[in-house]
Amino acid sequence: MNKYFLILFVSALVLSSCQNKKKIAKRFDNLLEQYYQDNLELYMLNATYLGDNRYNDSLPNFLSKSFETKEQRFYSDYNRKLKRFDEDDLSPEQVLSKQILQWEIDIQQERLEFDKNLMPIDQMWSLHLEIGQLASGGAQPLSTLDDYWNWYNRLDDFKEWLLSAKNKMKEGIERGIVLPKSLIKKVLPQLESLSTNSSSENIFLKAYGERPEVIERKDWNEFGLEYYKLVIDELNPVIRDLHEFMSTEYYDAGRDSSGYNDLPGMEGYYDYAIKYYTTTSLSADEIHELGLSEVSRIRGEMEGVMKLVDFDGTLVDFFEHVRTNEALKPFDHPNQVIQNFVAIHQKVLPNVESLFDKIPKTSVQVKRVEAFREKSAAAHYIPGTPDGERPGVFYVPIPDVENYNVYSDESLYLHEAIPGHHFQISLQQENPELPSFRKGITWYSVYGEGWALYSESLGKELGLFEDPYQYFGMLSAEIHRAIRLVVDTGLHHKGWTREEAIAYCFENQAESEEFITSEIERYMANPGQALSYKIGQLKIQELREKAEKTLGNVFDIREFHNKILESGNMPLTLLENKIESWIGQKE
Repeated sequence: MNKYFLILFVSALVLSSCQNKKKIAKRFDNLLEQYYQDNLELYMLNATYLGDNRYNDSLPNFLSKSFETKEQRFYSDYNRKLKRFDEDDLSPEQVLSKQILQWEIDIQQERLEFDKNLMPIDQMWSLHLEIGQLASGGAQPLSTLDDYWNWYNRLDDFKEWLLSAKNKMKEGIERGIVLPKSLIKKVLPQLESLSTNSSSENIFLKAYGERPEVIERKDWNEFGLEYYKLVIDELNPVIRDLHEFMSTEYYDAGRDSSGYNDLPGMEGYYDYAIKYYTTTSLSADEIHELGLSEVSRIRGEMEGVMKLVDFDGTLVDFFEHVRTNEALKPFDHPNQVIQNFVAIHQKVLPNVESLFDKIPKTSVQVKRVEAFREKSAAAHYIPGTPDGERPGVFYVPIPDVENYNVYSDESLYLHEAIPGHHFQISLQQENPELPSFRKGITWYSVYGEGWALYSESLGKELGLFEDPYQYFGMLSAEIHRAIRLVVDTGLHHKGWTREEAIAYCFENQAESEEFITSEIERYMANPGQALSYKIGQLKIQELREKAEKTLGNVFDIREFHNKILESGNMPLTLLENKIESWIGQKE
């Protein structure tokens, strides 16, 4: 009898424990969803990019003290809430979510310790470019009258950010935290373009274009009057004033040095940037040496291509040959560049299923970068919406079509579109098993860019690189990312000048002077970001090689790719743990 009651008692305890764990798991899921919703309310542009239109009429002043206080409170509150959950009470996927969110909170709290906002504007990464891009249509819907008034209100808020940016830069002058002169020069024409009164040239005025049929003519005309007043009478004078300030007082205070190691009060920022962008504990010296090693290895492969095409000369001579070869510059109209990428797309599609058995429902388009930012922009991808209604967009800058060189177009397509950023981001957004915050608002460059660079190596398996020059283009893209390990650490850790970094690039790649200069200035503006590509690629390659060696005939490349992509963006340590666990289960 006692034994019977004991069994009942133990069973009741087990049942109670299971029920309690379910309650805890439910509360944890609710916390993750609340984090996602609160994040969208704080960073409203994230919502717009995800197709969530609730905040399209607002733009927080990211430079204000009140916003900084909100950020600090947000991460502090969620750090406290997250620590209440014990991993033993959570499922394996919830544990992974907890680890990802903990990393995100910790790294964002560390970011807030630095005064990078004293340099709020640069030629590539700042809000004036992002708002200009939104004005061109796409992520910010411009279809109904409400859409246009939402955009009006957001643009009105943008004025406040511009005014705060000027004040931040004035404070930066006082504290010696200012942009290099070479970067200031690149911002000035962007501000000029944004503030012209020409309706055919100003990207904001062009947003008020052809009247959508759903909007009554009377309402459209009334909106247009108010909108033109906002842009011409209010926004343009603010941008022009900022241009005047940056071209005189700020330029005079601009620094001649290139790296962050020269900025007072920013000691430790580059170490943070390495951690943020690589999610590793690698030191700047370790990364620099890794870059030198990879550059040397890839140069050897390039010399093999040089022999294959019977080129007589040094590798540097071959770089110049590729750089200036008129046969590799066949276009005289920008649309021909776009159509070339469409042709590459059609060539890849029939081979995709040999490497992937999960295909996103979201489509991808190729578009030219808007004129106002084209000279400083790199090719890039903008995600579609999670429901697949708005396609992803692969943006291509074509500032000088007659000098546009096609030799790396196949690798560029693989990186930005299929199976690179488009597959990685779309599959993540479309996965119903992931909590919302992992589908839309977490981005670890080392994972996303690492995957995109790894994707370039899949070209032969996807039917590309039949032309030796296109294969050389893939090697050039890879050495470009290896060079970044050398020059980024050189600029921000070893005291290299802009000119020394440019010279190193010329010695080791076939890109044009304009491209190389733009890239070096990109690294100057955002330390560490350029490190993520190669570090992430090497880790994914390492994991693939380990899985192939360990599993032998059991290894399935499609399953491996599923495992890399299915859980979405995460720090490398967590990805490595995941793949090693999968390998162990398959053995």
